[in-house]
Formats: sequence, structure tokens, C-alpha cells
Amino acid sequence: MRLTLLGTGTSFGVPQIGCACRVCRSRDPRDRRRRAGAVLASGAATILIDTPPELRLGLLESGIGAVDAVLFTHDHADHTHGIDDLRSLSGGGRGTLPVFGPGDALDRMRAKFDYVFDPHARPLPGSARPAVDAVPLAAGVEALVAGVPVRPIAFEHGPTVVFGYRFGRLAYVTDVKTVPDPARAALAGVEVLILNALWYRQHPTHLSIPEAVEVAQAIGARQTWLTHLTHETAHADLEADLPPGIRPGYDGLVIEV
Repeated sequence: MRLTLLGTGTSFGVPQIGCACRVCRSRDPRDRRRRAGAVLASGAATILIDTPPELRLGLLESGIGAVDAVLFTHDHADHTHGIDDLRSLSGGGRGTLPVFGPGDALDRMRAKFDYVFDPHARPLPGSARPAVDAVPLAAGVEALVAGVPVRPIAFEHGPTVVFGYRFGRLAYVTDVKTVPDPARAALAGVEVLILNALWYRQHPTHLSIPEAVEVAQAIGARQTWLTHLTHETAHADLEADLPPGIRPGYDGLVIEV
């Protein structure tokens, strides 16, 4: 099993528009953070996690030209607004691409991206549209996604319910504020954990870095990689500050499980 982090940034991305801070001007490539997304490869299956705005760039940089399914964590803009790039991954000889996620999030995406989800919509001659089939998932109920067993785990993200996903010994959890006991139990035994960690300060809907460290240590994964990072933390500084077994992720990172 292999996970590629396409993006590890917050909703603003890094560098941030109009900012000349030290991190936004950094020459360390690990400080350049696209909006958060990932690709899981398991056996013959390739599963895209979210469609962030820089999806095309992340897929090209990682050499990924085809996927078998998409998992959405939730419907916020930084996790969905690259959905039009699914035109290159579906339709024609590629067929219809199944997309999975929380049922309420998929409903809102149908309204926002009606031309994608409306089965009666037809592209104009010479144009294209993504060809998708929406499949709602239920929290705690394991499902087969492109033949891969996936367990959705529900978390609170302000008023929104976000799904984290467990794939056997690996789990991907982003945009969460707390990890309550039932979710920690669902994550017990994972060896690799991807976990959001916004910055050192408190935030109303995201884990801070100290909170993420506490959660990671409680879960006890062999490796925890932090994602959804801002321009307030340089990669090298954060890496030096974190305890053993917990490291900042970076765009293009490939994790083998």
C-alpha cells in the first residue's frame, strides 16, 4: 500500500497570496504547500482522496494519470474545487468514475456542481464534463472502494461532519477539531496516521499542532505525518520541534505501508 500526499497546505495554500513572510518566501520546496489531497495505491487500485484546487498540478508532479475511484472527506472548497479535473480521469473510454463520501456532503456537491452530478447533463459538442457516479458512505460501515476495504470515521469540523478514512494499517484524517473516544477506538492499531495540524494557536474547527501531537501520541501509530499546515510553520522548524514518530508531511511525499 502506498500513499502519495498531493498537497499538505491549508485552504490558503503556501505561499499565501499577498504575503511576504519568511515561509512564503522560503526556498525550501517542502514549504510550498498545495491544498490538501492524496492518492492511495493498493494492489491494482488507485483511489484519489479529495479534489483540491491544484489537483492537476499534484497529479502531474506525482506521475498519476488514472484513478479508479474518489473519496471525499467533505465538501469545503479547498477539498472539492478541483473537481473539474476529473474530466481527464473519466468519461469516454475511461468510463464513469465512482465518487464516495458523506451523504450530506455529496448532496451539497450536487447543488454546487450540478453539471458534474446531473446524469442528464450533456457537454456541448467538442467539450467534456466529468463522468461520475455518487455513492454515499455511512460512518463506521466498512465499504469496498475499487476493491479496497475502507472504513469511514466521522469527525466534527465546526457544523460540518468530516469523514476520515482507515485503510487497514493506514488512516487519513484531515480537517478535524477533536478526535473523540469512538474515533480513537476506530483508529486503534494503525501504523501510519495522516493528521491535520493547522498551527500552534487554537482554532475553532481544526486541531492545533499541540492538539495533534496529543492525539497522535494517544493513538500510538508508528508514523504520524501532519498535514493541512499554514505559512506560520516552516517545515524544517516544525520537524525539529516535533517528538519522535511525528513529522510534518510535504507535497509529493510517498509513504509505503
